[in-house]
Amino acid sequence: MTTQVLRFIRRGEIVTLADVPPTRTLLEVLREDLHCTGTKEGCNEGDCGACTVVVGEEVNGQLQTKAVNSCIKMAHSLDGKALWTVEDIAADDGCLHPAQEAMVQCHGSQCGFCTPGFVMSLFGLYQQHAHAGQPITRADAQHALSGNLCRCTGYRPILDAAQTMLGLPAVPVDEAKTLSKLKQLAQIPRGLEADLAYKSPTTLPALLAARAKHPQAQIVAGCTDVGLWVNKMHMDFPQVLDVTQVAELRRVEHYRHHIAVGAAVTLTDAFAALVADRPQLGAFASRFAGLPVRNAGTLGGNVANGSPIGDSMPLLIALGANVVLMALRKGKVTHRELRLEDLYTGYRKNVMAPDEVLAWIKVPKAVPAERSRVYKISKRFEDDISAVCLALNLHIVDGQVVHASVGVGGVAATPVRARKTEAALTGEAWTADTVMTAMATLRGEFSPISDMRASSAYRTEVLGNLLQRYWLESQGLAAVNLESFVLEGEAA
Repeated sequence: MTTQVLRFIRRGEIVTLADVPPTRTLLEVLREDLHCTGTKEGCNEGDCGACTVVVGEEVNGQLQTKAVNSCIKMAHSLDGKALWTVEDIAADDGCLHPAQEAMVQCHGSQCGFCTPGFVMSLFGLYQQHAHAGQPITRADAQHALSGNLCRCTGYRPILDAAQTMLGLPAVPVDEAKTLSKLKQLAQIPRGLEADLAYKSPTTLPALLAARAKHPQAQIVAGCTDVGLWVNKMHMDFPQVLDVTQVAELRRVEHYRHHIAVGAAVTLTDAFAALVADRPQLGAFASRFAGLPVRNAGTLGGNVANGSPIGDSMPLLIALGANVVLMALRKGKVTHRELRLEDLYTGYRKNVMAPDEVLAWIKVPKAVPAERSRVYKISKRFEDDISAVCLALNLHIVDGQVVHASVGVGGVAATPVRARKTEAALTGEAWTADTVMTAMATLRGEFSPISDMRASSAYRTEVLGNLLQRYWLESQGLAAVNLESFVLEGEAA
């Protein structure tokens, strides 16, 4: 197998690299191949944000930029895109970019190790707000920096810098030039698909054909989990099949009764679609990892990965989501649809055949009678994996539960549906007594393990407590969760 020549835009010019292995990360290419050491390696698992860079691509004729973690991003996924690192944003004469100058003026750097990552998250924030002509609020800043950790605890001046940078002399990106270069890149002929170790098809038929021919290839999307296998478990994959450029799977499609989310839609965009239909999910969506992870990871990847503590699955199970699996067999495209919870057979195992790909997630739209909520318990409020996740979708009509759907994460080898709890709720009056009975049922329905995130007893107790929180919120109590508290200056 050979590797496709890697080409991307940096500093307004096309960078061309040959012989880049399929599982080499973008951070390795930057630091070891290009000797650009401004981008730092911290955790090497997409958790600390020290390696943050900004990637741009053309979307509907516009330049779209997003901050991502370079440590878990496969280098070849950058092919045909534009890249900005902390070493690229100052002017040629040395004049700092507003994201950098604001950090200087607000004393936002302490030990300095995390600073490049913070600067690039600020750069991404600057691009979005400067382009839209919108001021940056404290909440905007916290959202943009949710994937960056400062071990010196210097967050206040960094947040100050976020709100200061738009007041400095503007330094716009030359979007016209970047788009022209991206178009130029797109016209460069690629090698023979069959001979490539890293395959990145752009159409669904091409993806299905590649999967049929190479069922042993490792499928990747945002690599927010596969990147950890490479970095932490030292796995190597001689063949990689990247689904993120498949045009059909990059779409969110709205139908009368459901939303169809393509497997290559980023978590950022997928949750935006779900929140537009169910605004109450907004707080949960913002806690799904940090922003750079959501910008890179995909909903399809999270679902296919099947981690028992993957946050999207309990929610999707509670909402009644289905998945669509597709394959190319004997020249014909086949597909089958099943409930999301039926996808899994064991720990990180599923029913997909070697030649199948997960193509779509179909989520029913909200109906007037439903009361859907999802709760995540983790050691950190942001940028952390769940110890327990509970999602509930109850349809309550005239004080009676006419339908109950409950998804749970962190209590079994797979994400699961709490069927006994659903039965304890369905058909019952929505009263405190019903809730107490359902709490006991929920606590007894699973036998969670004890691990580094939580003990079995803690998980069991918390499950019931979260159902009680749901009840209290349904009765109009607001001060029963962290989202209801606002620190002084937080919303400034």
